[in-house]
Amino acid sequence: MRGLYALPPGVDFAEGFVQGLLARMRDQPPEALARVTVLTNAAPTRGALFRAFDKAGPLLLPQIRSITGVDPGPLVMPDPPEAPLARRLQLARLIAQMMRLRPDLGAGHSIPVLAQSLSQLMVEMQTEGRDITALEAIDTGDHARHWQNALAFLRIAADFHLGNPALDRPARQRAAAEAAQADWPQGLNLPEGPVIVAGSTGSHGATRLYMQAVAALPNGAVVLPGFDFDQPPEVWEGLAQADDHPQARFAPLIAAAGYPGRWTEERPLSEDRNRLISLALRPAPVTDQWIAEGPDLPDLIPATKDLTLIEADQPGQEAEAIALVMRDAAERGTLITLIAADSGLIRRVTAALDRWHIRPDDSAGRPLPLTAPGLFLRQVAALFGQPLTIDRLLILLKHPLTATGSEAIGRNQMLRETRELELQLRRRGPAFPDAATLADWATKGDETRKIWAGWLAGMLDRITPLARDRAPRPLPDRLADMMSLAEALAAGPGGTVDASRLWQDKAGQMAQAVLAYLAEHAPLGPEIGPTDFSALLVTELQAKALREDVAGHHCLRIRGPREARLYAHGTVILSGLNEGGWPQPLSPDPWLSRQMRAQAGLPLPERQIGLAAHDFQQGIAADRVFLTRARRDAEAETIPSRWLNRMLNLMGGLPDRNGPQALAAMRARGAEWLAMAEAVARPPAPVAPAPRPSPVPPGPPFRELPVTDVSLLIRDPYAVYAKRVLGLRPLPPLRPQPDAALRGQTLHAIVEALLNSRPTPETPPEALRATFLSLTAEVLQADVPWPAARAFWSARIAAIADRIVADELARLAEGMPMVVEKRGRVALSGMDFTLTAKPDRIDLLTEGRVVVYDYKSGTPPTDAMIRHFDKQLMLEAAMARRGGFDALGPVDVAGLRYIQLGGEGRTHDREHSDQIEGETWDGFVRLIEAYLTGDAGFTAMRAPQRTSYAGDYDHLARFGEWALTDQARPQKVGDHG
Repeated sequence: MRGLYALPPGVDFAEGFVQGLLARMRDQPPEALARVTVLTNAAPTRGALFRAFDKAGPLLLPQIRSITGVDPGPLVMPDPPEAPLARRLQLARLIAQMMRLRPDLGAGHSIPVLAQSLSQLMVEMQTEGRDITALEAIDTGDHARHWQNALAFLRIAADFHLGNPALDRPARQRAAAEAAQADWPQGLNLPEGPVIVAGSTGSHGATRLYMQAVAALPNGAVVLPGFDFDQPPEVWEGLAQADDHPQARFAPLIAAAGYPGRWTEERPLSEDRNRLISLALRPAPVTDQWIAEGPDLPDLIPATKDLTLIEADQPGQEAEAIALVMRDAAERGTLITLIAADSGLIRRVTAALDRWHIRPDDSAGRPLPLTAPGLFLRQVAALFGQPLTIDRLLILLKHPLTATGSEAIGRNQMLRETRELELQLRRRGPAFPDAATLADWATKGDETRKIWAGWLAGMLDRITPLARDRAPRPLPDRLADMMSLAEALAAGPGGTVDASRLWQDKAGQMAQAVLAYLAEHAPLGPEIGPTDFSALLVTELQAKALREDVAGHHCLRIRGPREARLYAHGTVILSGLNEGGWPQPLSPDPWLSRQMRAQAGLPLPERQIGLAAHDFQQGIAADRVFLTRARRDAEAETIPSRWLNRMLNLMGGLPDRNGPQALAAMRARGAEWLAMAEAVARPPAPVAPAPRPSPVPPGPPFRELPVTDVSLLIRDPYAVYAKRVLGLRPLPPLRPQPDAALRGQTLHAIVEALLNSRPTPETPPEALRATFLSLTAEVLQADVPWPAARAFWSARIAAIADRIVADELARLAEGMPMVVEKRGRVALSGMDFTLTAKPDRIDLLTEGRVVVYDYKSGTPPTDAMIRHFDKQLMLEAAMARRGGFDALGPVDVAGLRYIQLGGEGRTHDREHSDQIEGETWDGFVRLIEAYLTGDAGFTAMRAPQRTSYAGDYDHLARFGEWALTDQARPQKVGDHG
């Protein structure tokens, strides 16, 4: 048992390793196995080996340890290693200082992200045995000046981080490997028993160095996973430079220890399929190899009979098909493993399985940031340095951990009050809630509301200074503020954090431990801004995952790609096989380019592609394999994974080996699963599209209508039906924006404030202009809480101020405003109906007639539009003639005018005559009579002005199931007696 060994893809590595080890220990006494040390690459491999030994029956177990925990010993490095978090925070302090002196070097990156990437660079240098001299030897060419600036900082970081290697576990691992290389060949410090490295590919320099030393021991062995025995020797000779090849990690080991032997004689189920994949994944250029060796492959139909290719139209359909395959395995009691790199796809599959109340066994668990305590802490941290918006406040109040420690108010009552507050803030604002708003709202409720609103107002008083604090502050202070605020929010009115659920369950205890660990090392960190603090918090929480206490289905497993070597047997689903999914895109290195890494002797980014390719090669060698991908994602068409693409191209180019026929059969098997998944998702019976609605409610459907809704009644009667008959109103958004509606309201308020200042025709234009701009600033400050919108709107108003002032003085010379935003009403004779109006302005002229005005922030309607649709001003004129406004009584109308508060600020006269006014009024009376008597249905979108914009009630009308060309048929609704 000495040297390099391997197991091929498709063989259960854990069970194969145990069988091979027990076969070699057959003639040894039982206690000999206990003297064997097995070093594994990761905890999952260690667990799999324990389970495999359990299956082998009663025996003494070897010592199974992690190879990354190998230590050079107390004589070499007597001090314990320092926590990685401490090293990252120390590097973050260096980076913060650098960014203060040279902001250009870290532009576009946060301090925690830069510290994480710099720490990874330092770790790589330690594991690969590189020091600062490797960086100084880099030739940067045209970028020399920029690189020298970066190098100056890297030298400082490297001197700090690499200057005391005893503090870092990667350095200790490298020291152990170098000590083994130096001592063991001389017979010094030899292990006391046999040593076997199992399951590692040697992807890191220190690990590979140690594996070489173990393979050279008289009683040492290295067992490689997923070794391609079908690859010819000439390919191995040039593989060291092909970092993206699945077998590239093995090339240095073969060069040092020789070609591996087979650890066992067990063969994969389909060696022919392994030959196909081996040829498909050859390093570029491959065309000549495909042409030369492709005809030597066996018939591909039997080689791929257990391969199924599922090519869904979009990721949701892919997840549905995967879930159906897994459900089928559960019904049959067959073990199946989903191997997925995309966490989003895993969540989709889990949700689809939940339809049948099936919970798979997911080894990754749930990331701590996505648990209830993790989300709560992230939402609290997000309050720092950002204005408190309605949506952020409601997210916190509706969180299941908020106010769970309070006995003064129950959770259900708190949610009811939160709902009432949400409706209040949506409808009336403000866009940025404050304590004063809550105090005013609380006065309109009962005692419970007063208790809850008083507590919440206190929370807002604490949040406000934190939201305004954007300057860097010491990390311990940031952390203490976040912890204090989170615990206060969880405690609730009169409650305590100990009584709350914040730290009670497993996820809460895990989050509390992470924060305590961060607090322990926080003094080492830099002064940090709120955004960087949130990024640091997410990074630390992301390092932990919560495994559910409820066991998953014993037949259904979800594993990550790196676990493919352990589960690449039985039935396997290789999912998300698109570029950017599997393999995932390479993360950019903010410190070193690819060429720089090559010159420094550091691993290239393509190494990650090669490791992922090795996972794929092992996964596709399983007994039965499903290959899945989506042709499109949310944005565009996808590109098949490079490994899948190679396999499909190779098969398509081998008609003599029945490659196209085998590929068609793989797709046909996949199409069957897609059809079944579509049948599951499809409703049991086809649903007919809704007709164009035209309801006729019992009369009278309404007894009052504002004049502003008349044009809506003409263009979209169904919207008036929904609004006035059903009483439905669109729910304002959670995050209000300075949109056109707010701009119009603000401009109306400004002009109303100007008229309330009582200007006269004798007011000097300069004084009126100053008053106008002063009132503009006051209204904008009070009603528009967005600084950018205030500045923009103020500039636009200032640009037309002279025109507005000049026109206003001319209007005041003609008459005086008598009706300004005051309501009027006129009852229609013979009908139980009243028309109401609230004109922007009606001026009484010196001659005794009136002019009706309307303010427009946009383009005023034309005369033709007024005659047919926009009848507001004409009807207000008719109401004035009929005495509808108390301040005027019955009066004659001299004209209609629009005052444009945008553009050039012009005043627009519109055509008016007694005849047109009378015809408009008579037509309106007939229109109302038709709806009141039920002669007309409230047809949806009867005469829309534009269809490019969605109406408030289009969804209710189910627009899209019918077209504007569809004939509307009035239909009675409700109780007509």
